Amino acid sequence: MEIINEITTKLELTYPSAWSYKLIGHEKEAMKKAIHDVIVEREHKLVHSNVSKTGKYISMNLDLLVHNEDDRNFIYEALKAHQNIKMVL
Repeated sequence: MEIINEITTKLELTYPSAWSYKLIGHEKEAMKKAIHDVIVEREHKLVHSNVSKTGKYISMNLDLLVHNEDDRNFIYEALKAHQNIKMVL
């Protein structure tokens, strides 16, 4: 495989920063529970994004304020590991 555009620079963010995660799963309520399990009572905005052609998958956008890189990465990994979330982008 040929790498066309190799990016070696690290993303530089100023914290706290607004961040958005795209979540993919099977059921809206189960995904909401997963989000609650991970971020508890933290202020956030959750918006339904799309449904697959077959209706098997749904996507949602989760917007919230992250306080530092560790916080951003923790939320990503915790959502990714949750049984009700199939994928996090």
